[in-house]
Amino acid sequence: MTDTTPDPDPARTPVPPLRRRGERMRQAVLAAAVDLLTTQGLAGATVAAVARAAGVHETSVYRRWGSRENLILDALTSGLDTALPIPDTGGVRDDLVRFFTALAHLLDTAQGQALLRLSVERDDTLDDRRGPYWSERLDRAAAMVQRGVERGELAAGADPGLLVEAVSGPLFTRVLLSGAPVGPAYVERLVDLALNGARPRREP
Repeated sequence: MTDTTPDPDPARTPVPPLRRRGERMRQAVLAAAVDLLTTQGLAGATVAAVARAAGVHETSVYRRWGSRENLILDALTSGLDTALPIPDTGGVRDDLVRFFTALAHLLDTAQGQALLRLSVERDDTLDDRRGPYWSERLDRAAAMVQRGVERGELAAGADPGLLVEAVSGPLFTRVLLSGAPVGPAYVERLVDLALNGARPRREP
């Protein structure tokens, strides 16, 4: 009689490899990696687990990425550069609202949440390579503030990096800790709070 009892551990259940090649294979593997990173963290995102979830051979993953670290970094950062453009509307408030609304949208995706959570998760094999991801993009965002200073919208002594951190910090905190919404209205409130502290002071 055939045993039809389900495998109690789905992670060990083999998935027949699919005939995926090229970009189709890459996208399937990256999607599987993001899903595992989001649900199980770094510990669960092994090459074997990713290959099983994507329905490809483990050797195909190593052949394409070379190492687990390369796979994870590609999965987390693939396509994200286009998700955070630096606007130039001619006004610092509009620039910041557009940028941080895009960031809030990114943080509402599985890929963005996984990247943010893993940025604070300890793993010596990835620390030097994933750490700069957010800092590099926030440094680029500081250019919007600098333009506002040069146009006279903000005080000459305004610190671009500090202002960007004043908006991004609460966004990251909500995603990491409270899970509260980070929609457009919340973004606008954060931007206005930060800008109110950086605008030129009128002499009495």
